[in-house]
Amino acid sequence: MEKLSDNTQTSFEDIRRNYLGICENIARSGRDVRLMAVTKTVSPERINYAIDLGVSLLGENRVQEYLEKRESYKPAEVHFIGGLQTNKVKYIIDKVSMIHSVDSMRLAEEIDRRAAQHGIIMDILAEINIGGEETKGGITADSAGRFCSDVNEFPNVRLRGLMTIPPPNCSESVFADMQELFERLKVENSHNRENAAFDTLSMGMSGDYEAAIKYGATIVRIGSGLFGYRKYL
Repeated sequence: MEKLSDNTQTSFEDIRRNYLGICENIARSGRDVRLMAVTKTVSPERINYAIDLGVSLLGENRVQEYLEKRESYKPAEVHFIGGLQTNKVKYIIDKVSMIHSVDSMRLAEEIDRRAAQHGIIMDILAEINIGGEETKGGITADSAGRFCSDVNEFPNVRLRGLMTIPPPNCSESVFADMQELFERLKVENSHNRENAAFDTLSMGMSGDYEAAIKYGATIVRIGSGLFGYRKYL
């Protein structure tokens, strides 16, 4: 597991100040957007402080790190947002309420199989490679419609929407493209299953979340913007 260098940690007061600033920016947008605290390498003590401030949603990137820390967390909803190998699904299937990073039919099938074993329906997001970057995973925008249609055939997963990590320093047109894709697929997928809702667009991180909100994000994933810059060792 990657460790956090102590000299890069922000104080509790810094976390409080960051949190209030993010909340103010979200409120100013006039939209109903959830703040997700991305907890990669952050100590449970600091995570619990953020929960006390009002954070109700945590984003976990790594299976092993989450399993080691989860018992120390105060009550909060947890989503898995990192790259997920099929052989790791069994470890988190009953411990998170949504998986954001579904980028293949093979992974969707394994989530469906493991969810069936636990008698649950797992909410998922299709990860879209909106920038067409060769170094990133995710479904291409062109194949997203077919992918979503195929995923909807699995009885133990519920497709709730889309997730993306846009290219660094991209123009707002990339967010606009993602919004357009989401709105189109929302029409195509909203009524594919009883009680299902294609209602979630997970988009935007510390450096670009305000632009993401402008273009329809319903969840923004904030790590360094809340907990401070982290140097991974």
